[in-house]
Amino acid sequence: MTDDFEALKAALKTTPAADPAARAAALARALENYDLLQGSPDRPRLISSPPPRTGLLMKGFTMLKSLNSRPLLAATTSAAALMIGFVVFLPLANQGRIAPEPEAVKEEIAAQPKPGKPVVPGTPVVEDQITDETAALSGTLAPAEAPASLDDLAQTAPAPAPATRAKKALADTGAAAASRKMDVATAEMAAPELRLQLAPAPMADTESYSLPIENTEEFSNAPANPVKITAEEPVSTFSIDVDTASYAVVRASLNAGTLPDPQSVRIEEMVNYFPYAYAAPEAGQPFRSTVTVMPTPWNPGTSLVHIGIQGALPAVENRPPLNLVFLIDTSGSMDEPNKLPLLKQSLALMLGQLRAEDQVAIVAYAGAAGQVLAPTPASNRTAILAALDNLAAGGSTAGAEGLELAYQTAASMAGDGEVSRILLATDGDFNVGIADPVALKTYIAAKRDTGIYLSVLGFGRGNLDDATMQALAQNGNGQAAYIDTLGEARKVLVDQLTGALYPIAANVKIQVEWNPATVAEYRLIGYETRALNREDFNNDRIDAGDIGAGTAVTAIYEITAPNSPARRTDPLRYGTAPAASDPAASDTAELGFLRLRHAAPGSTATALIETPILQTNAAASDDARFAAAIAGFGQLLTGATYLNGWGWDQAIALALNARGADDFGYRIEAVNLMRTAKALSGQ
Repeated sequence: MTDDFEALKAALKTTPAADPAARAAALARALENYDLLQGSPDRPRLISSPPPRTGLLMKGFTMLKSLNSRPLLAATTSAAALMIGFVVFLPLANQGRIAPEPEAVKEEIAAQPKPGKPVVPGTPVVEDQITDETAALSGTLAPAEAPASLDDLAQTAPAPAPATRAKKALADTGAAAASRKMDVATAEMAAPELRLQLAPAPMADTESYSLPIENTEEFSNAPANPVKITAEEPVSTFSIDVDTASYAVVRASLNAGTLPDPQSVRIEEMVNYFPYAYAAPEAGQPFRSTVTVMPTPWNPGTSLVHIGIQGALPAVENRPPLNLVFLIDTSGSMDEPNKLPLLKQSLALMLGQLRAEDQVAIVAYAGAAGQVLAPTPASNRTAILAALDNLAAGGSTAGAEGLELAYQTAASMAGDGEVSRILLATDGDFNVGIADPVALKTYIAAKRDTGIYLSVLGFGRGNLDDATMQALAQNGNGQAAYIDTLGEARKVLVDQLTGALYPIAANVKIQVEWNPATVAEYRLIGYETRALNREDFNNDRIDAGDIGAGTAVTAIYEITAPNSPARRTDPLRYGTAPAASDPAASDTAELGFLRLRHAAPGSTATALIETPILQTNAAASDDARFAAAIAGFGQLLTGATYLNGWGWDQAIALALNARGADDFGYRIEAVNLMRTAKALSGQ
């Protein structure tokens, strides 16, 4: 190494001999290149500013330079926003023309979970469907070409659904809580290159994308019963009614700060909402009637005939086994706190009232129907609660399909001596699958004859189809109730569960024949939708309502004596007036005759109970007077045609004075609702 280093040093010290010819040639080439490529202009610049610039771009810069800073900032910001819009949204709008995605990307999209109703493991999975409303909202698909599933949407749908969420238009795209996630998923299918740029917004602000729901509520009612002339129509006939939905709907409206729709007010359901301490039936009898005659609060010239019917309450250990099918609406319209979440809480309360020998099954329906929980012993609360908890809202409302599956499930659970019931929980928005309501009623009536009864629980407001709910419950020999709070759920599904599920008398009809000698006029307050023809009373083929175990039912007539100054119709010129000496005209004479026809559950043979209605001077009970106050409350809400100036102050005073025992606070709540209604009516 040392020798090599020394040799290198020696070579570096040696200077090669100069070559004058090569040096001259190199210098000449350098000067030539300098003059050609690096030459200066003919004359030097006389000023220090740069030379003028030309071209379209330079003119643009000159124009912008003449602007001040504020307009320039606004212009550049707008331009930037437009550029971003073209870059981000143009691919979405033209997703139908995007080149096919690589197979790996397709597999990744297919593997992503699809929003919708979770299904308990082991149960059949029902694919959600995109409804016509969703297609119409997007503006890109004709309703008839709507894809059947999310897989079809990924292959054929040209445009994603709008970012905002409408309850009904979202249809089968899954729970509203996942709507933002669906928007992102749709955008990813349209433009895979945006996956890293788009992310779902926090779930907390999902509700801010909810659109207001159009009020499509429909109520089942009829014009108020008119005054009848006894000489012309001495007989009044109607079916028993134990529904309470109307009172809860009225309460929900008043608590929301609005007077209820008069069509939503069914006075008999308001009166029957409250528990009354009527006399219990004698041993071996299904029910007992109690009749009270008292002065009419709003018209001193007339009287009220208060009829109370109390059903027997058998011991719990004597109840037959219960087969209960929860038929639950999980459509998109149920995605509100006072609908599906409240429904789950309500049914969970009910489980504590069931016994080990009872069975529970769950059927859910939206775009299609499916069995969420197979028949399960009521003692297995863990499995039942888990199935309830897994339910999520999303889809249209295939009500008819759900009913059919529920009846099939109930039939498979039935056994000798057992009770089979379907409990339909819905907001009443039956918008798919019911093309013929008459055929549906016939179908339910046929199933009723097999011993499977149907009751309906309504939830939420905005699209409550009360008319359909009433028709279903009446034809299914069940009850219709409306649940707006967890307290109401406890009342209906805990306190009154026995009466709702275990009938003690079926096909119960009431007929009152009024005595023309003592009653010139009468009118039945409420029961307009339960009226029957006179000949229907003896026709056992005409179905009527049931009385459940421990249930109390109330009916109120207002009657007018022939010589009363309050009589609304003039006596007939050629009519026959009772003689003063006629026993029928005395104070102790019969006012009328009450007949009750009923059948034992599961039997077609009917029995008749008859009771005379006598004029008495006994003081009316708190129960009778409070029921009268509620009847006045209902009439004030519907127009007060027959109240003669009797108003809110009088109704409130009567209800307070007749409040009596109010262990659950239902009566004082009614008084406060009257006060709210008075304020809202401007009085």
